[in-house]
Amino acid sequence: MLKRNPFIVPSAPVLRAEPPTSADWIHEVKFDGFRVQLHKDADEVIIFTRNGHDVTRRYPDLRDALMSLPCNKAIIDAELTACDSEGRPDFVGLMRRSKELCVWAFDLLREDETDLRPKPLWERKRALQRLVLEADEHILRFSDDFDDPIKLLEVAEQWKLEGIVSKKLHQPYKSGKNLGWVKVKTRAWREANKDRWELFLPSTPSPNVPGR
Repeated sequence: MLKRNPFIVPSAPVLRAEPPTSADWIHEVKFDGFRVQLHKDADEVIIFTRNGHDVTRRYPDLRDALMSLPCNKAIIDAELTACDSEGRPDFVGLMRRSKELCVWAFDLLREDETDLRPKPLWERKRALQRLVLEADEHILRFSDDFDDPIKLLEVAEQWKLEGIVSKKLHQPYKSGKNLGWVKVKTRAWREANKDRWELFLPSTPSPNVPGR
């Protein structure tokens, strides 16, 4: 039963101006959507938000896609997005539910009876890729990883995507703030989403008040 697969506090990347470039990191596209945690246990499915709220009933198509996974149990970390006419993530379309939805799976925390969180990232990613490819569901997609963060950030800039996330290749899954996950926003996204971007910026202390 799903009560045996409780919600897991997600790993939270830290915001930086530049991505790490050493060889022990991999890099993924940062999709502009809603963070979700997907739980499957036999014929039961729960879709959680990043804060642990159950939103399964809102996304029946996603529930059906998860049932196609070739395993009895799974917990997947992912981003739910909507796409515009050119295939790019569309946050407004997601909010209005006016576009086709898809979910980009980027981490696997459990497969059947195995807790994969202690495993290195590269091992979790390969297991996830196998599951998603075998499921062969258009709505459920695997988030590929890349070696060159500079080129990936340039492509994200050209496509006006949100940015990239860099992750330590050998790190186990860590809930909460994770210095081993680094997100970098593109200039194009910051300009197009200025009001939203300002919400991410640290507050600047008054000159007369010591910083905390």
